[in-house]
Amino acid sequence: MLAARTRISSVARRSFATVAKEAPKPVVADKKFRVVVVGGGPGGLSVSSTVSKLLGKDQVAVIEPSSHHYYQPLWTYVGGGLKNFSESVKPMAEVMPNEAEWIQDKATTFDPENNLVTLSDGQTIGYDYLVVAAGLQINWDQVKGLKQALGKDGVTSNYDKDSVQKTYEFVQNFKGGNALFTFPNTPLKCPGAPTKMTFLAEEAFRLNGVRDKTNVIYNTSAGKIFGVDHYGNVLKKLADERGITLNTQHELIEINSNDHKAVFRNNANNELKTFEYDFIHVAPPQGPPTFIKESRLADAAGWVDVNKDTLRHNKYKNVFALGDCSSLPTSKTAAAITGESGVLKHNLIADLQNKKVEQAVYDGYTSCPLIVGREQLILAEFSGYTGQPLETFPIDQRAISNVSQFLNKEVIPSLYWNGLLKGTWTGPSKIRALFDPLRPKRDN
Repeated sequence: MLAARTRISSVARRSFATVAKEAPKPVVADKKFRVVVVGGGPGGLSVSSTVSKLLGKDQVAVIEPSSHHYYQPLWTYVGGGLKNFSESVKPMAEVMPNEAEWIQDKATTFDPENNLVTLSDGQTIGYDYLVVAAGLQINWDQVKGLKQALGKDGVTSNYDKDSVQKTYEFVQNFKGGNALFTFPNTPLKCPGAPTKMTFLAEEAFRLNGVRDKTNVIYNTSAGKIFGVDHYGNVLKKLADERGITLNTQHELIEINSNDHKAVFRNNANNELKTFEYDFIHVAPPQGPPTFIKESRLADAAGWVDVNKDTLRHNKYKNVFALGDCSSLPTSKTAAAITGESGVLKHNLIADLQNKKVEQAVYDGYTSCPLIVGREQLILAEFSGYTGQPLETFPIDQRAISNVSQFLNKEVIPSLYWNGLLKGTWTGPSKIRALFDPLRPKRDN
């Protein structure tokens, strides 16, 4: 009996030793920062600019692989021949905050349990707080034949930095026939952009004397021309007046560039319909970046799973997200990022300073300046949470305005480069509050 106990004890000791040897080693980051920001777009730069000024050198890192930063809201004007592409781009080094460390690499995985981000070169970056502002991913391959056709023979998209520079050329060379414009069956950045290009092209066809031999067709996978009826009803009336054919529930699934044909699926009945085209502007399917979708930060749809009020992650309380990659149920626009960034920075800085303050709350503010002509714009501002207007000025902003067009085309870009990216512009809420006493009460 004693010998048996001795053998059991010996086996137990060896088993314990084996377990001890196989215990995982603590994960040590190659570099560590108080705050790590993933993404050098408007959301990431707005947050990193403010926080790096607060914390100083060597405390904030921005992970961003791109060598250039693009002001993409300007690309509708580029496609419409109203702006030069060069006005939409600056070197990333020029817009990166001086106090932040720029890590020019791709984030590939998140390890929120160990507060680590892994880069494509295998390095690990540690953080006390993480801000994810990585934008979204354009999935060109989800439309058969699109990637191969893009930028050739009248097939274009203002969502691509190369193709957008072909759009106006194709519009000007258009001699008549079918001009198609599409809207995908996915979330997308600047959801008003496909409509804007439709109106700009229709106007150009009129100016070029080919409108009478042109069918302007807007095929949208959505159920209406614009998601917020307050503005959508005005857009629909304008489309009818200008002879633009609206087909709802029509999702582009294939482009056959050899025959100049586009295949759409009617999502109401799953029937397929083929349209011949002489010009087609495609808003491509979009979605969360794969590295986010496959991470523990993602919700079921693949977006960073954050509280819609505070922008803090629902599980990992030292993680925040804003902009297109977030789960916030509002339109994915640069205007939305202005409001989101102010809320996020308030809540993050309170944590960094260990202050117990009331959490700032995001109201879903977004804006979609709806360009309907070279000198015409409807300044749509609303909450993506409620669908109700959140207009800045004490007028009915559904009215077509050349002043609003000037504001969006000439003033807002300067606010973007010199305000939002530098962390000082967090949206028009204070201006709106000043105008509130003058704002007329409306039922709709």
